[in-house]
Amino acid sequence: GQQGIRFNIFQLFSTYYGEDARLNIGPKGFTGEKYGGATYWDTEAYCLPMYTAIAGEEVAQNLLKYRWLQIDGAYHNAREQGLPGALYPMVTFTGIECHNEWEITFEEIHRNNAIAYAIYAYTQYTGDRSYLDQYGIDVLLGIARFWAGRVHYCKRTGQYMIHGVTGPNEYENNVNNNWYTNYSCVQCLQSTIECLEMVAHEYPEEYNRIRRSTEFRHAEETARWKEIIEKMYLPEDKERGIFVQDDGYPDKVLGTVNDIPVNERPINQHWSWDRILRSCYIKQSDVLLGLFLYYEHFDRETIRRNFRFYEPRTVHESSLSPFVHAILAAWIGDTEEAYRLFLHSTRLDLDDYNNEVHQGLHVTSMAGSWQIIVRGFAGMKILDGQLDFTPIIPEAWDSYTFKVNFRNCTLQMKVGKQEIKISLLEGYELNIRISEVVYNLKKGKDLIVPKQN
Repeated sequence: GQQGIRFNIFQLFSTYYGEDARLNIGPKGFTGEKYGGATYWDTEAYCLPMYTAIAGEEVAQNLLKYRWLQIDGAYHNAREQGLPGALYPMVTFTGIECHNEWEITFEEIHRNNAIAYAIYAYTQYTGDRSYLDQYGIDVLLGIARFWAGRVHYCKRTGQYMIHGVTGPNEYENNVNNNWYTNYSCVQCLQSTIECLEMVAHEYPEEYNRIRRSTEFRHAEETARWKEIIEKMYLPEDKERGIFVQDDGYPDKVLGTVNDIPVNERPINQHWSWDRILRSCYIKQSDVLLGLFLYYEHFDRETIRRNFRFYEPRTVHESSLSPFVHAILAAWIGDTEEAYRLFLHSTRLDLDDYNNEVHQGLHVTSMAGSWQIIVRGFAGMKILDGQLDFTPIIPEAWDSYTFKVNFRNCTLQMKVGKQEIKISLLEGYELNIRISEVVYNLKKGKDLIVPKQN
């Protein structure tokens, strides 16, 4: 695990360190030619948290600024679909969509929310409003306008719906009401309203620039967004206590991965495409991705029920999947499952699990292994603008240590079997919460906290 983490961070920082906002993190870095060095949709949601926490705000800002520089391409992509606003691309070099499979190019629109999520998450983590006020608000407005044009109102149910999409699980195409897409649309609209009101109140000159350049009609447009938020259809199975991946998913034959013969895996190399689409098997985290990204809205039992239902049906045939499941497993206290998935995620390339390392390393997924330690095992979250930890430790380890930057402070945490040691390396003082207790941390004075079992 140690070797894997260091290997992954080295590869990421060799590939990208924010020197130029015109560049992004290539899916294979400089290690292989698959995907041609194009920018994919996932760098913000999966890599930005690590860069923000250990490389610093300037590096993270340049990663975000990349999308602002390509906003004209996003508006072009939306127009190609006959829709208003901005649709960020699945795959691009210039901001114009470069992917050519309709079920991904035109239907996998959830990628728009990864951009919006990243802007909001960066601002929440750092407390730095400079990117949001000068650049991010333009991006959020474009994305929100896209969603307002893409949803439709169903008179029969009195709800808004989103039909004809592909969710993060690419083993189902052209579905209606993918829960993750619908839910993240709601979150995007909500955060855009909040951010616009903040900018209007605190930076009126910047707000007037946005209003003039985009012909933004605040009262009218936000009233529609609020109606969509209030009336969005979010499919759920109340008997099972889970969110439903998309309309019709519970009607499938609901087997588990253990039902697939070992010699037929990975299924994308052994099954016909129509057979995959008819099956219940999930390529990568879908509903569970929503629970991971928007954790502040879900309690532990909700995460547990959804994890227990979807994890056994997930084949993890995307490198972006195991780390999300590992973090959720840690959050619900399933430490050994989290550790198993940690090893899979961390050593994916070193041990060539997918038998494809000759095509290049899985660079954009490498940040996930760092997230498993810090956000999974240590349980780091931002709640009410404060760092919050609920540390656990795998049986196989005696301790683990990491550093994070947070709002002009640098914090080091060592989690052992019996106690947690926290040091403030930079900054004067910082309040943090550990297992629901708030502590005041001062530079030069280590804090020792007994570990909760």
